[in-house]
Amino acid sequence: MASNDFMVPARDYNAEAFLPEGLLEDWVRPLIAEFIGAFALVFIGAGAIMTAITQGWGDGGTLVSVALAHGLAIGLMVAAAGHISGGHYNPAVTVALFVSGKIGAIKGVAYIVAQCLGATVAALLLKDIFDESAASLAQAVPAVNYSDTADGIIVGRQNALLIEMVLTFFLVYVVHGTAVDSRGPRAIASLAIGLAVTMDILLGGPLTGAAMNPARHFGPALVEGEWKDGWLYWVGPIAGGVAASIVHSYILVPRKVGFPES
Repeated sequence: MASNDFMVPARDYNAEAFLPEGLLEDWVRPLIAEFIGAFALVFIGAGAIMTAITQGWGDGGTLVSVALAHGLAIGLMVAAAGHISGGHYNPAVTVALFVSGKIGAIKGVAYIVAQCLGATVAALLLKDIFDESAASLAQAVPAVNYSDTADGIIVGRQNALLIEMVLTFFLVYVVHGTAVDSRGPRAIASLAIGLAVTMDILLGGPLTGAAMNPARHFGPALVEGEWKDGWLYWVGPIAGGVAASIVHSYILVPRKVGFPES
């Protein structure tokens, strides 16, 4: 490149010129990354559901496209900013990592707030983008199938809670095994985590919405004012994530094995 070619002086206007490095490193950067990750999950994941509805796709094609949309969103966001915030994007993951000693309580709460805020902003944009006559955001809020639904599979509240617990257990188990455990294949952690989300939705999508993530339910539910079974999408994922964290961190991993910091 010619020496006289004009270039944007990005280094001169880096955030470090305006904020203390400690504040940026410990709070600003991670919280922005968590906001963006949760935003992407809801915007792409819930948006894929609404797009599929507008296209009139069959159940099979819809399920596969929705599963891939959620899995790709999470996997790519972990790859993009996992080194900045740890790539939680999920209150259940944050609580699980708190239990395993990888994040403090205050920062954990801040992460959860950022995640829920990102999910809410994404839901607001989707509601504004899509015409209600074509696809309603309410159709993208994770929900439990009951006997009065038109679907052939009847789940019910008790089974739905169990499903969300088991699905989130698998997700957090993969997170610990690939991104936290120093012996794991960290180079493919983002791929494995994205595939875990995809796998879970292929089973649980038609049954509970396969949220596995309180923020994924919270954002669209808040915007739509749809709180039916809202507690289930907090209790189930958090319980499943904590169980996976305990199994992996306190049983499967020897004390001598090092764990990287969040």
